Amino acid sequence: MTPPRRKHFGWGREGEAMTAEEEAFALATYRRLFAVEDFATVPVPALADAPLRPPRLTPPAALAAIVSADRHERALHAFGKSYQDTVLGLLNDYASAPDLVAYPRDERDVAAVMDWAGGAGAMLLAFGGGSSVVGGVTVDRARDRPLIALDLAHLDKVREVDPTARAARIEGGVYGPALEAQLKPHGLTLRHFPQSFEYSTLGGWIATRSGGHFASLYTHIDDFVESLRVATPAGMIETRRLPGSGAGPAPERLFLGSEGILGVITEAWMRLQERPRFRADAVLLFADFDAAARGLRALSQAGLHPSNCRILDPQEARNTGAGDGRAAIMVLAFESADHAPDAWMKRALECCADHGGTPEQAAVGAGSAGARWRTAFIRMPYARERMVPRAIITDTFETAITWDRFKAFHEAVTRATGQAIRDATGRAGQVTCRVTHVYPDGPAPYFTFHALGRHGALLAQWRAIKTAASDALIAAGGTITHHHAVGREHRPWYDRERPPLFADALRAAKATLDPTGMLNPGVLIDP
Repeated sequence: MTPPRRKHFGWGREGEAMTAEEEAFALATYRRLFAVEDFATVPVPALADAPLRPPRLTPPAALAAIVSADRHERALHAFGKSYQDTVLGLLNDYASAPDLVAYPRDERDVAAVMDWAGGAGAMLLAFGGGSSVVGGVTVDRARDRPLIALDLAHLDKVREVDPTARAARIEGGVYGPALEAQLKPHGLTLRHFPQSFEYSTLGGWIATRSGGHFASLYTHIDDFVESLRVATPAGMIETRRLPGSGAGPAPERLFLGSEGILGVITEAWMRLQERPRFRADAVLLFADFDAAARGLRALSQAGLHPSNCRILDPQEARNTGAGDGRAAIMVLAFESADHAPDAWMKRALECCADHGGTPEQAAVGAGSAGARWRTAFIRMPYARERMVPRAIITDTFETAITWDRFKAFHEAVTRATGQAIRDATGRAGQVTCRVTHVYPDGPAPYFTFHALGRHGALLAQWRAIKTAASDALIAAGGTITHHHAVGREHRPWYDRERPPLFADALRAAKATLDPTGMLNPGVLIDP
């Protein structure tokens, strides 16, 4: 059966949404946080009312079969999934919608669309799964030039598997579930599970340096890339498939994190793993977030490399249903295809016990804090489309910092964000934190802020809070993003973070590979 089509507004497919129980839990949380009973709610505009202008270009006859001007397809490809994107959809502002959407069937079609776009003076956007939460696929300059959205949904195959080296040649448009389904008969897995897994693609993961399932060791998609094929306006690039090389700067690294400004990733050889057969799970409770962080540092510096290791502050745990707000929580897991990881878990529990970490009594099954957290984590993206119409401002930002600066950093960013909420909305909100990935030299803290906004001012209020939070984390020495990418929303702080001479080098690479500046303009650099 053909699955329902993707929503033009919101997360997932038509018919998918928060359950009544999930929505009631979220609203009860916000009633408690904001001390209000009712929320001013506005309706979401219907697709039929989306003000899409007529397309400003016509495909050549040779490409007509793979190019669509369908209203739903254009609206679907107008935005990513950021808070700002959702508000724009609620405001019925579709100025960023592409004129046309192209669905290439193979790499030759990608090159043909690229040639056509260049000749037509159009912008070209590699859309991926459209799951960007930082404005990575929302082209705000689409008012000035025609825009073609390039959707690689048909490039969705695992083309070749090398079981000896445990690697596979995979097309860039494959979505997470389809990728894993094709690898499963070979007993292999990429084992990369970002929160957007169901609605994001391999090419998108590579282009944004996605962070996935492994909270330590294999934290980024970078760790799995063996070689790439990339279509650029100047021609094709294919890097050599090797386990490692010292021959100058690695060419495939140029495209990791390039966010679609240098070329379109059509294929990749990816390092795989055997599917895990052994697993050990635990949930630990700590007196407070500082104690949990100390336990996390001890664990990460012990060289144990858990597959999952996240800590939640008490309020983050409460808001997600993983706890009652009285303790910080660590969700911990080890897995292996070769042997039982019981010895690793035993040592990890010892490391945590040194800092007051005690195992949760109901550490297994659907009722455990770990199970509740995992369910909430997967279901989180569905909340935004229900909360934004109620003028609720909820967004996240993530970063990384070294251990010696973490405590002061966490306090400074939390304080600045909380003050920004009060300044922007006139009332208190909440800032919570979890750590999603960890390294021996430092954690990747992931902040969430909650505020009650006002319709007509949501974008200004959100932007004021986001700006203050971003200013604080850059001033305190963190990075503007650990795994959400830069997009358009993080550009001002990315410009401050990167060395100026590196920006010049990136512009030179852009000028060589994309001489007319048509690929995803406004991201990373200005052509």
